[in-house]
Parts: sequence; C-alpha cells; structure tokens
Amino acid sequence: MSSPLARKVGTWSLFLFILGDVLGAGVYVLAGSVAKLSGGAVWVPLVAALLLALLTAGSYAELATKYPRAGGSSHYATRAFGPFVGFLVGFCMLAAGIVSVGALALGFAGDYLGAFVNWPTAIVVVVFLALLAALNIRGIAESLGVNRVATVVEVGGLVLVVVLGAILLARGGGDLSRLTQLGTPENGPFAAVLAGTVLAFYSYAGFETSVNVAEETRDPARSYPRALFGALTVAGLLYAAVGVVASAAVPTAELASSSAPLLQVVQAAGIVPPVVFSVIALVAVANGALLTGIMSSRLTYGMARDGLLPSFLGKVLPGRQTPWVAVIVTTAISLVLALTGTLELLAGIMVLLLLVVFVAVNVAVLVLRKDPVAHRHYRVPAFLPVLGVASCLLLATQVEPEVWIGGIPFLVVAALLAVFAMANHRRRNA
Repeated sequence: MSSPLARKVGTWSLFLFILGDVLGAGVYVLAGSVAKLSGGAVWVPLVAALLLALLTAGSYAELATKYPRAGGSSHYATRAFGPFVGFLVGFCMLAAGIVSVGALALGFAGDYLGAFVNWPTAIVVVVFLALLAALNIRGIAESLGVNRVATVVEVGGLVLVVVLGAILLARGGGDLSRLTQLGTPENGPFAAVLAGTVLAFYSYAGFETSVNVAEETRDPARSYPRALFGALTVAGLLYAAVGVVASAAVPTAELASSSAPLLQVVQAAGIVPPVVFSVIALVAVANGALLTGIMSSRLTYGMARDGLLPSFLGKVLPGRQTPWVAVIVTTAISLVLALTGTLELLAGIMVLLLLVVFVAVNVAVLVLRKDPVAHRHYRVPAFLPVLGVASCLLLATQVEPEVWIGGIPFLVVAALLAVFAMANHRRRNA
C-alpha cells in the first residue's frame, strides 16, 4: 500500500495525537455550557458522551486499519455506498472540521487570552489561524512534535484542576450534593442529561480526525486501535474527574455563566495564580485547532485524490510532502466562519454534522464486511455499529433548533455538490 505521504507516525505519536485533539476546547471552554443544560452533575453527561463515542470509535478502528487512507470517512462511504454518499459524508466531515477550527479560534481569542491582553477578536483569529496553517504546511512530524508537548501541558492542566478541586473539598469547601443534581427548570433529569450529552459529545469528537493520518502511520493495524481506545479511556477518566471537582467546587449558576469554567475552580482553590492556568488552557485550545486543521487538510487532500474535489487540492509540497493547497483553502474558510459565528453555535453545528458522518460510518463498516482485504486489520463486534447508529439518532433528537437552522445549509450544499461529484465520477469512469 504505497503512499505519497510520509509514514512517520508511530503508536505513541498517534496516541498523543488523539488524546491532544480530544482534550481540546471541549472541557476547557464548554463545561459551563454543559452545566447550564444538565445541572450540577456535569460528570454524568461527560461519561454518557464517552460511552456513546466508544460505540462509533469501534467502527473507525476497523475501517481505518482496513483502509488506511487520508480520505477517512469519505473514502469508507465511497467504497460502501458510491460517490454520492461518499461526497456527502466527506463534505460533512470536512465542514465539521473547518467549523471546529473556527470555533476553537474564537475560544482562543476569548476570556483565557483576555487574562493577558485585550486585543480585537478578529486580529487574534487571523494571526492564530495563519500560524497554525504555517505549522501544518511545514510537516506532519513537526506538527506532531508540537502536539506531544502541548498534550502533556493539556493533561497537566486537567490534573491540576482535579488536584486543586480535591484540596478545596478536603478543606471543607464546595458542596458534594451538587454531584447528584440533574435537571434544570426547563428539563427533567433524563432530558437534561441528553441535552448535556449532545454538547459534551463535542469534547470527544476529536477521535475521528485521527483516521486521516492512518496513511502516515507506520503500522496502522497495530497502532491505531491501541492509540484510539487508549486515548479515549484516558480522556474519559480525566473528564469524569474534572466534572466531579468542577461541580462540587463551584456553584452551578457560576459555572454555567462562565466562558472559562475551569478557571473558576483554580480561583476558588486560591493556590495557583489564575494566569498560569490561562496559559495551559490556551495551549489546549491551540493544540485542538492544530490537530483538527491537520484532519481537515488531509481529508480535503484525500477527497481530491478520490476525484470528489478539484484535483488542485491534492497537490503535495515537494520536500515537505504536505498537502499545502488543502491547508490554505480549509484555513481560509475557517477564518470566515470564525469572523461571522459564535463559539456555541459553531460547536453545535459541528456535532450535528458529525452525527450524520457517524451514522454513515457505522452502517459502512457492516456493508464493507463483504469486501475482504489481504492485510490484517481490527474487527469490531457487529452489534456495536448498530448501537452506534441508534446513539447518533438519539443525540440528533436533542439538537437545538438554532443549530439545525445553521447546520441545514451545510447539508443542502453537501447534497448539491454531491450530485455534481457523482456526475463527474461517472464521466471519469466513462
């Protein structure tokens, strides 16, 4: 399985890639929004979202090791259902990644950065995205080198929150009764958990980006399942612990109203200067944006190579072996979205688009069981993709109306472009 992309990614780098992407802005920025939807027991929707994410992760583990291609979800759907569905899924995945980078750029320009400077959001977003694009173009090895350092910082930041929260509780501060408070004035406990789980799902959504570097992994069949499930497990344990201390240490109303919720825990403990944690949070957000940008550019490159996007998007920079045109185009679109949207809306749209992708991937893994390959690969039990489809449909019923309004145009554009992509595919075959 020769590839023009450099195979430089090992198990440890892939583990840190996934962990770094998952431990991005989700819990650092949106934990307060989860509390607003679910009540004091923030840890419950965080754990529920992890369990639902693991169902679909199994399908990705099988498909990424069976077809280690940069096109990822788009490539799987094309093989299973043809070019129309392949483009539809690929475009939704691509749009989700681009939307997420825009959301993370806004997160970077928010209250955490405000602890140091008061620069206009537009200027911060432009400079931030330009620097990420330059690093992405420089090379996958350099990008993952930065990711390794940033991931250690991210994990350290979450561990710091857990330790400070535990010290606060040991001193008699906080209120442990909030750990069982589920529900809001608008929703009962079950509806509140579902609503919070939809938003908490954003915190785990980074795992799917890793399939797009499977082509750059030295031994996908060995490395990918270990890295994927290991990273999700570590992330889930950290998120559950953070949810517990945040719920207990900070009153729910204060947590729900903050755009820097974990900073509230640090301030309540009063041991570590808040600016130290602000630096950690900024590193986490930047790392998530970098890794999602890598995914978006690799997916664009893979779709162009499959004939689903213009061929110029598949150009690789000589020497660096990186898809430089795809990086520039996807970054430019993220910039427009960041300058015209809000963090909460963009996060919701990303989840909606990913649910469409995840349904297709869970069905594709079953359809492609009839397509054997010569090399070894991971195989998931058949009932897990079925449960994965059901979980995605359940979450879709909880998406807010304004998110549907913002997401439907992406789906319509995807369907229209898919028609042209299918016609182009037929002409090329003819």
